[in-house]
Amino acid sequence: MHKFDDLRKKYPNFIYDSYTLEVMDNELIIIYKFIIENLETFEPSIKIPLNNLSINLNDSFLKKVVFNLGMVEVVSYLKCTCSKNVIIRAGFLNEEQINFFKKLYYNGLGEFLYLNKIDITIDELFDITCEVKEEDGIIPSYEGKGNLIAIGGGKDSCVSLKLLNDEHDNNTCFIINPKKVTLDCAKTANYNENSIIGITRILDKKIITMNEKGFLNGHTPFSAIVAFSSYLTAYIYNKENIVLSNENSANEATVIETAINHQYSKSIEFENDFRDYVNKFLNNKINYFSLLRPLTEFQIGMLFSHYKKYHQIFKSCNPGSKKEPWCWCNKCAKCLFVYTILSPFLYKDELVKIFGTDLFEDKDLLEIFIELLGYGKTKPFDCVGSFKEVRYAVSLLINELDGKLPYLLQYYKDNYELELNVDYKTLYEEENNVPDIYQEKIRKELVRCAK
Repeated sequence: MHKFDDLRKKYPNFIYDSYTLEVMDNELIIIYKFIIENLETFEPSIKIPLNNLSINLNDSFLKKVVFNLGMVEVVSYLKCTCSKNVIIRAGFLNEEQINFFKKLYYNGLGEFLYLNKIDITIDELFDITCEVKEEDGIIPSYEGKGNLIAIGGGKDSCVSLKLLNDEHDNNTCFIINPKKVTLDCAKTANYNENSIIGITRILDKKIITMNEKGFLNGHTPFSAIVAFSSYLTAYIYNKENIVLSNENSANEATVIETAINHQYSKSIEFENDFRDYVNKFLNNKINYFSLLRPLTEFQIGMLFSHYKKYHQIFKSCNPGSKKEPWCWCNKCAKCLFVYTILSPFLYKDELVKIFGTDLFEDKDLLEIFIELLGYGKTKPFDCVGSFKEVRYAVSLLINELDGKLPYLLQYYKDNYELELNVDYKTLYEEENNVPDIYQEKIRKELVRCAK
């Protein structure tokens, strides 16, 4: 913790100073101002297309949501010094709101703290103080209509698009920093540019320079950015529902026997906390939920295997997303996980057509394979499914294949027992926030695709 302690002593104060709003070229432009005292000032921005909508920049509710979104943007800059004192000058937070963000920062930075070997409690990590007095705000009358569907380009959001296809005319797709893959997923579901909202999130480049200089760096809770930015967009576009595609498997810890979870801001815990927060402090009738929460990654893979038109379009690989065009790197945990979870349904020819190679024959992936199975020290620090369903998928495939097995499957058979005692096709997680009408759709689709 030597670097951590030194940075906190040298730079004790982080200030969320202000934000500005303006409309230019048919976009709402938000610029935040964050200050690490005696070190650097950051001005990240977010641009939301308005599609000729008229908005009131003095709308107190709009400004309140913008301010709260800034509280999540703070994390990307605060983490580099982990300044003890977080001083809020841009808006008002009461004690309960402060505790919400303290919990989000602590759990959302869980992987960051673990990998940087920082052992600290939630109360010790940050002191958040607000220098602004509460102002009376007008609670807007609001009756939203339709769904704002968050699209990430992977199999999960494609499944959500398919499940909600019969409400197509009332749906709008929501994408942060659109890429060809994310746009193609939406267009394949027959959405055009008039029903796709692509917002632009621009990091201040100075944070990249600081990362290169050796300041603290690591994973932040991006899905919390999705939550607040989609909430703001839903308000502007008068939407009733914000539909995420986070599954039940996202609740499993990444570091075994701890609460550290790479996917914390995709978990049911964060989803419930966020829903409580907006209902209590933003007072609006926008319903935020994950459509796929009742399902495991295995079940999502099963459904997705039937949706052939997306198979040559979707991508989930993070290293590959940094290349043009977005590709499968075939070397990371996400690639191997997606390959594995789809393998009982698409192995071998269809999967090789998607990935370009048989990943089960790659000996260099053995260590990642062992981690995905739950036999390593940690789960891979990536958005991957639970240990048990990975073992189930592998066991199911081994049980179905005749003759010589590919390298990784043979390794599994030689070292572990097949695990087929639970039928993952029929599981259904009842702890979810999905409206009843959509739960009925999900159950029917599970039955159809499990045949």
